[in-house]
Amino acid sequence: MDAVYVGWLSILPPMIAIILALITKEVLFSLIAGVLSGTIIYSIASGMNPIVGPVSTVFDVMIQKADMNIIIFCFLLGGLVYLINASGGAQAYGKWASKIIRTKRSSLLLTSLLGCLIFLDDYFNCLTVGTVMKPITDRHHVSRAKLAYIIDATAAPVCIIAPISSWAAAVGSYLKNTGAFDSEFKAFITAIPYNFYAILSLLMVFLLCVFSLDFGPMAKQEVLAERGFLGGLDEQKDSLAQPKSGRVADMIVPILVLIVTAILGMLYNGGYWSNDPSLHTITAALGNCVAAQALVWGSFAGIITAFFMYIPRKIMSFKEFMDNFTKGMQQMITSGCILMLAWTIGGVCRDLLSTPVFVKTFIETTGLPGALLPALVFILAAFLSFATGTSWGTFGILIPIIIPVAQSICPELLLSSLAATLAGSVFGDHCSPISDTTILSSAGAGVNHLTHVSTQMIYALTVAGCSLIGYLIIGITNGNLLLSLGTSIFILCIFTFIMHRRSKTILNKKDICSTQQNPMLSL
Repeated sequence: MDAVYVGWLSILPPMIAIILALITKEVLFSLIAGVLSGTIIYSIASGMNPIVGPVSTVFDVMIQKADMNIIIFCFLLGGLVYLINASGGAQAYGKWASKIIRTKRSSLLLTSLLGCLIFLDDYFNCLTVGTVMKPITDRHHVSRAKLAYIIDATAAPVCIIAPISSWAAAVGSYLKNTGAFDSEFKAFITAIPYNFYAILSLLMVFLLCVFSLDFGPMAKQEVLAERGFLGGLDEQKDSLAQPKSGRVADMIVPILVLIVTAILGMLYNGGYWSNDPSLHTITAALGNCVAAQALVWGSFAGIITAFFMYIPRKIMSFKEFMDNFTKGMQQMITSGCILMLAWTIGGVCRDLLSTPVFVKTFIETTGLPGALLPALVFILAAFLSFATGTSWGTFGILIPIIIPVAQSICPELLLSSLAATLAGSVFGDHCSPISDTTILSSAGAGVNHLTHVSTQMIYALTVAGCSLIGYLIIGITNGNLLLSLGTSIFILCIFTFIMHRRSKTILNKKDICSTQQNPMLSL
């Protein structure tokens, strides 16, 4: 199918999906409406049959864009997590961990630390951290919404500033095509301190964990969690009435096998042990790997390990094992459908409606003052990634455009403009309802997807606002990193403390129990 240029209409489908999702609270309906609106626009613009064309186009794009490795991984991990719970391993792990992790603060900090340590891949991060930490945070009355936020805020923001990650390799490949740098890896490393959104996101997480400075809808979720309403999807399901008497190893061993196998799989299919010497470094192998395929291998290994741990010890029969595995996969159906539709709407915009061309035209026809370049680039990248739900797609669209523009009008702001592109892309990916990492964070924490979106949105916008101020300052001061980053951090801390006090005052005046039936109500 050939692309058509429809101007601003190319960003209409994701806007329809996002607005409908926020109004109706129905993600699947909203995504379907967004996808169909995009294919209808394409069918009319390309002269296709306006009735048959949109439907056939949906399936064509879905087949092209769906990453079946990620879908399979989600289902396999859902089955594995259910098996671990049914074995009693998660319950035993929670009891054991509660003897070591005695406070809510320590459980939050451990979750944040684990999120920062798993920096190889964001998909891997989202589902692994949720699986490991859910039993611990549940015991300390941490809301599932806050768990999902920590998972999401330590996934993409960590990966984009980690030199050894699939993200670093992807950015390096885009930079290589520009021909602007002698060393793409050195350019990526040098740009890290200018990636204000990623740095401030991690700072925000630790501020909230150490000082409990929640505000907005998240503050209400946390009060409800203290009263026993964690907001998890499994609280409304008859999932596991009587878990077995398992051991800590029943959870730890399958998860460790999954992690180790996945990491080795990434290196293997990335060519680390191949005959190509250029791939014999971890960075090169990760840049060449198919991470999703390695995650499937890891989840298979974890399931096989669980089978040989549970069946011989008669923790469950073969029939119980298969029944529990099937139930676990069933719980991931909604997440899988959301992912498929999110990829489809992104594909419609990028490949059929020429969103990249629209963005390029907008940049070329807008006179950009050099001093405002980093700030404007950040806004543009944030908007594009929020609308399309992809940071990598935004990298691919904007880096080849922004780098030559920065070189020509303001070379001294080249690195900060590159960092602003990456930072804005991560912001949109972090909080867009149609972002795959946002969807996987919801699935990993076991929380309603729109609850996660609505509770983390104000945090993400706060960090984005402070980052924007930093990019304005760095443009005006011609690249003063210390002043711009320092000002952003100061404003973030002050604003967070003020908003926390305001939320605390409002909550003290309200009967929080009246919102138990609708915990998504915002302040």
